[in-house]
Parts: sequence; structure tokens; C-alpha cells
Amino acid sequence: MRERASELATLELGPVSELEQRHKIVREIDQDRFTRIDRALIDNTTNNLVDLRHGDDETSNSIDRSHRLRRLSKLAKMGLARELDLGVWELKPDLAATLREIGERGDIIRTMQKALKAEGMVRDPLALEIHDASTPKRIVGRILDKYLSDELGDRISLVIDAIDGHTHHVSGISAEMIEDARIGSIIEFGPAEAGLRSSDRTIASLADNGIFRPSIHLEQLGNGSNHETYIAAHVRRLEVLRRAGIVERIDADHWRIPSDFEERTLAFNASRNRQTTIRTLSNFDLETQIGSDGATWLDRRLLATDAGDLSPSGFGNEVRAAMAARREHLIEQGDASRQRNGRILYRRNLLSVLQDREVGRVGAELSASGGLPFSPTRDGETVKGTFTATRQLASGKFALIEKTHEFTLVPWRPVMDRQLGREVFGQMRGGSVSWQFGRQKGLGI
Repeated sequence: MRERASELATLELGPVSELEQRHKIVREIDQDRFTRIDRALIDNTTNNLVDLRHGDDETSNSIDRSHRLRRLSKLAKMGLARELDLGVWELKPDLAATLREIGERGDIIRTMQKALKAEGMVRDPLALEIHDASTPKRIVGRILDKYLSDELGDRISLVIDAIDGHTHHVSGISAEMIEDARIGSIIEFGPAEAGLRSSDRTIASLADNGIFRPSIHLEQLGNGSNHETYIAAHVRRLEVLRRAGIVERIDADHWRIPSDFEERTLAFNASRNRQTTIRTLSNFDLETQIGSDGATWLDRRLLATDAGDLSPSGFGNEVRAAMAARREHLIEQGDASRQRNGRILYRRNLLSVLQDREVGRVGAELSASGGLPFSPTRDGETVKGTFTATRQLASGKFALIEKTHEFTLVPWRPVMDRQLGREVFGQMRGGSVSWQFGRQKGLGI
């Protein structure tokens, strides 16, 4: 394609004159990248030595001896060449690879500066960091740019303005991992969590003398079909741990749990979670979150109380200001109060209250536009219907489930992506849904 484009440009504009060609060569002398002059030098090396004592060796009609000597002086300043004798130079063995890497880094820095400039931001050049997805570092921040860096490999590069006051460039990210996030989204990038799952803790706490019984677990929840899916999820987890050699299945209702169950399970989780993970914390900007009626990322940060990871500069400072504004908004709405000592008290179950409020409002709006009544789903209730769409709210991503005469909104999970347009069945528990897919009975997900 490049050659064809060159041919078309030549037909349109005419051939490049010798003077123009020389001007291009001169501009390459001080470039921090791999150039045609470097290629000419490498093509005429013997044991990494370049001998220019005998004048122009006519390697290239446009790259004469003076051009190469000036380029060698530039490479010497970069530590990539040295003069052994008058006119005899030694090149670093990895000269081409090093210059290409420097050139790529320069291109990335320019991309980061362009993304910052587009948002009217100025950052210290020393605060620009470049990473690869294979060596993850925990980064929380706002996406400034998102572009395809490898069309064949379907890889994405991100420019992230982070709460640590630095701007990060991360390359080599799978497009599937970041498809929900857009420019302006707030994300968390870093190594996968390797802690115990909630199901692991439940199994450990209910193991009596080293035996876990699903039937006993069901009795504690309240015997009934509404809890069968929840119990089935724990049984599936036990099967995974059995295949890993951690637990033993005696029969359908008896599982042997070792005394060091938590330590071995923690190690197992760590071995399976070495990949990079990306979580979309919010698809709404800080200004929108301040006045939102939903459970926002700012609310979660306010309840966490620890702001030690927020830099006093850059995006970290913007988040501090937004948290203060959100706090005042919650006080105005009656969801928080300021005590005489200056302490802020938030309403009980604040996140659940805000989420229910936003879901109720959005459900009413969808009902008014679509004509189908909205019915909220409470904790412990069964969800059954057709998964027809998703909605991005300040409280997170929600799935729209259409029933026979009404619809509901429930928290979305990644396993639902392949079920769009299909009938789903599940149970609401603890702010999430344990799903079974399809009409037939079987294992849930």
C-alpha cells in the first residue's frame, strides 16, 4: 500500500528533485529514531566498524560522507557510537533496535502530549510514563485517548490521566478487555486480584469438622427453591477446587475441606490471576457524578475515607475537588449530615439507596417511552425474562430484562453478553444476580 501510494503521489506531483531529497536527508541527521543514514552506515560495517577515511564510498547518491559523519557525531552523543581513530567509528551491535525503540517512545510521548493538549491540560514531561500490558502496574485514572495500536492483533493503547498525578501510556491491551470504556471513562488498570472469593469464605466458615454440606447451607438460608441457584454456585466452586486437588468430594452432600483450605485456595487463586485486569469504575465524568442521583465512583471513594493515593496535582487534585463537591451535594439532598465537630455522617446503606433511586428513575423513564411497566427487583427475588438490552448508569452497567407484562433492571455481569435476546433465569442476592441461562434446567453461572 505504501509503494502504491508513493507511485500515485509521484504521478500527481512529479518525481522528488535531488535538492528535496538532500533536504530530507539533512533533516534526518538529528532525528532520535532509525533513519536512512543509519541503514547506510550499517550496510557498510565490518565487525561493527565503519571506515570513512577514504572519502565518499558512494553507498548512496544522496547520503554523502559529510552526512554520515554528522550522523555519527549525533549517535556518539546518544552513546550508540564512538570514534576509534580518525574516520573509523564503532557502532553499537544493537544500534537499529535501540533507535527504533527510541523512535517509538518519541512517537508515544507526542501522542500523550497531543491527548493532553486536546483536553487543555499541561503536565510535567517527567510525569509521563510508558507501560506495557504484560507488566501491569496499578493505575486509576481517566482515559484521555484510546486507539488501535495493532490492527492485526486487535490490540488497544490507552493514554490515562491518573490520580497519582502522572499520565500513563499503556499498550498491548486486548480490545475485549476495554470495549465498554470510552474516552473520559474512569478505569482501574493493574494485576488481577488474587484474594479469596466470597464463596471460598462461606465454604470455610460452614465447614463443620472439615465437612461442608450444601444441604446445611440451604437450611441456614431458608429451605426453598429460591436458594437453589445460590447453593449450586457454591457446588460449582467446590468442583473447581476438587479438580485443583484442594477439596475432596465424598458424595453429593458431603465435601471434605482441609484445615489449610484458605491458604491453599489463596495460592490457587493467585496462580490463576496473573493476567492484567481492567475495571471500568465509571463511564461518567467527574462533573456529571457530582450531581448524579446514583451510586457513583465518587461516593465509593467518600465511604472509603482513605485519600492517600490522590496526588495534590493533576487528576488526583481534580478528584479531591470533585469529592468535596459531591459531599456537599449529598448533604443538600439529605443523604449526609455535617456534625458540630465537622465530621460527615452518611446515611445507612448509602450506595444501595442511591442505586435504587437511580434505577427507579431510569425505569420510570424507560416505561414512559416504551409503554411497558417497570418493576424493581428486590434482594432475594427471582428474575425471569428475556435479556433485551443494557443501560449504562452512574451506579454501573445494568441489564434490561423483559417479562410478560413488565420489565426490570438488574446489575449486569460479563457472562450475560452471549445471552442477549435469550431467556434468562436467576436470583437477586447481595446486589448481584446468580444466573441460569436457557429454558432447560441445569447448572447456573
